Amino acid sequence: MRHRVVIIGAGFGGLNAAKALRNADADVTVIDRRNFHLFQPLLYQVATGALSPGEIAAPIRGVLSKNKNTRVLLGDMSAIDAAAKTLLLADGAIIPYDTLIVATGSTDNYFAHPEWAALAPGLKGIENATEIRRRILMAFENAERATNAEQRKAYLTFVVVGGGATGTEMSGAISEIARDIVVHDFRSINTREAEVIMIEGSPRVLNSFPEDLSKSAEDQLHKLGVKTRLHSMVTAIDGNGVSVKCGDQEDHISAKTVIWAAGVKASPLGKLLGEQTGAEVDKSGRVIVEPDLTLKGHPDILVIGDLANFPHQTGKPLPGVAQVGIQMGDYAAKLIKARLKQKTVKPFRYWDKGNMATIGKAAAVAQIGPLHFGGLFAWLLWLFIHLMYLVGFSNRLTVLIEWFYNYVTMNRGARLITGDAQHISPEKVIS
Repeated sequence: MRHRVVIIGAGFGGLNAAKALRNADADVTVIDRRNFHLFQPLLYQVATGALSPGEIAAPIRGVLSKNKNTRVLLGDMSAIDAAAKTLLLADGAIIPYDTLIVATGSTDNYFAHPEWAALAPGLKGIENATEIRRRILMAFENAERATNAEQRKAYLTFVVVGGGATGTEMSGAISEIARDIVVHDFRSINTREAEVIMIEGSPRVLNSFPEDLSKSAEDQLHKLGVKTRLHSMVTAIDGNGVSVKCGDQEDHISAKTVIWAAGVKASPLGKLLGEQTGAEVDKSGRVIVEPDLTLKGHPDILVIGDLANFPHQTGKPLPGVAQVGIQMGDYAAKLIKARLKQKTVKPFRYWDKGNMATIGKAAAVAQIGPLHFGGLFAWLLWLFIHLMYLVGFSNRLTVLIEWFYNYVTMNRGARLITGDAQHISPEKVIS
């Protein structure tokens, strides 16, 4: 019987591990609850109508179709028996393994307020992105029908909680929609009067970037009309807006659309692994791994990507970005192939290739080693890097065409309202 490798999760880490094991002397099984790989860094463009879901996703079976040693299963892991080396899926199926790679990523962190999720959706999946798109577009539709200034202002106020890369990208994109994309589509409202407010608890936006790039990003946001509220914490969210505390002062922002981008936590499988293997789990649910990404006492189990806490290089966990998952996936495959040949490999080392975030059209910031960029050049670099890592040639070509069309025409063709169209009260008179 050949060595059996089971990979849970087909995100950046899991998919790259599977691709790198293509020629390994092993049977590989990839299990995911979705049948597609999602390019998460571009989810905000689906949420703001710039791209369609199919342009940033690729069927897992199609991506791995040339891996003759690999099979793909649609399923959800619910338990693990580390002693017997078996997994239990939610549908009752039992999957044996010789080496297990767990790469189930992360989810939104509402900091002990799970009830906020329904009021302020995060951006972790296609369903989230299309729901946010619906809410943004419905806000303009409802503002068009509003019968008083106060109601109209609430619909034209958008609050983004969190000033990291996702929050920055969302804020800039929503402002561009209001200022440039839909400005000629309505008759009763001036969409340029829309307010986009970003709330961030730290002293600056993009807190993980160097201070000069944070300042550049904030300046570019302000040029787009985005208002930033720093040193501020959200204390409550309801159907009418958010309560925000800054120092000793607390006020309420009336807004019908609130988007969450304030933090992430590891997927629930981190806690499950900790309970069933004895592995140490940090307060964010990440599993603390050994220098070779395995679990202490379980060299046959590797944890990679956002689920892993790898403190051995910098003394603190690596950032939750795609590059970390990609490099960990490649390393996991390298380790397995070396073991099959009775060889060893050096501990994992992360190579930081840089950091970047986009703010809007021709507006972005980028850090590559000691070099810092802002504005048009950073934006072009961001476009190139994201195209390069997008899975599938057809996806790259389609996205490139979409971006060029959007840039030239200032239009977004994917402005589709899906799901229920929730309007203001029908008894209101529309004059």
